[in-house]
Amino acid sequence: MPDLSRRAGSPIAEVVERILSLPDFKDLDVIEVPEIVPADISFDLFDFPSDHPARGKSDTYYVDDRHILRTHTTVMWFYYLQEPDVKRKMEANEPVGCFSYGKVYRKDEIDRNHMNVFHQIDGWYLAPKDKKIIGKEELSDALRGIARAVFGPDANLKIFPDTFPYTDPSLQMEVEKNGKWLEVLGSGVVKSSVLEKFGVDSSKWNGWAFGPGIERLAMVSMDLPDIRLLWSEDPRVKKQLRIGSKFFEVSKYPPIVRDISFIVRKTFIPNDYFDLVRDTGKDLVEEVVLLDKYENADKFGKDNISYAYRITYRSLVRTLTTPEVDAIHKKLEAVTAKVFEAKIR
Repeated sequence: MPDLSRRAGSPIAEVVERILSLPDFKDLDVIEVPEIVPADISFDLFDFPSDHPARGKSDTYYVDDRHILRTHTTVMWFYYLQEPDVKRKMEANEPVGCFSYGKVYRKDEIDRNHMNVFHQIDGWYLAPKDKKIIGKEELSDALRGIARAVFGPDANLKIFPDTFPYTDPSLQMEVEKNGKWLEVLGSGVVKSSVLEKFGVDSSKWNGWAFGPGIERLAMVSMDLPDIRLLWSEDPRVKKQLRIGSKFFEVSKYPPIVRDISFIVRKTFIPNDYFDLVRDTGKDLVEEVVLLDKYENADKFGKDNISYAYRITYRSLVRTLTTPEVDAIHKKLEAVTAKVFEAKIR
């Protein structure tokens, strides 16, 4: 899948451009980092607890036992601090900071708001404490600047405390849209323990960090009803994808719904199944909803469990036919049985 944050004309790229163009960020660097990264850099250095779900293969794509597809662009902290120019600035007691953006990968559910590939932009800033003490006020100012760049100068915002693994205090920002408050951006002051793990003396340095999902910002800005539209090549859709412009749905094609139920081993991981559904149905799968999950040792065996899912098929560009969907669903049943050694019910 292409990197929409670097594709001209994409609203994902437009969000990035608006954020990077803010006067407050004019002195920050921009770097690119690998998409395959060591797992310990992604989790250990950022104070993720040993039992955090993100460490598991149910949530993260492992390339091998030690490397993963990056789950966040925050990993750029590690690479940025290796840069000779950055080291020289810090030795000279000068502030440093940078942005990194691009695709990230997480196993996730299937619905109109989630994909297993999406885009993130991370920013962070470090300053010597003898020059600047960074707290919630400085961070809040940065968040308001981002929100107004994306949602306009009159955006109604509120900022409140939250919790994240590598920042404390941490903040969450919400924007009011169509009478509803929506979370759009998490952030925080970098923990002293995390700075120390990166080799930064926390008695002398402090900083802020944030890392929003760009799709979230874009979808809220445009009232976009389906994340798949961001990848659309339909000219009726593409001409509407402009940050700050309300999206009006083109002809909405009807859905076709099919259910699938199966008995499988208790080691079954739902997020792995969602990947299989995506691989089989491609972008014709709009949503997968769990209908039922239950155990019956007498009926299924003590090591087995039954799952039932409802799958909504819908194209964004045409009307699907019943035979077409039936063929896809039959294929899904076959690969479900093969890959997970499942018994289709």
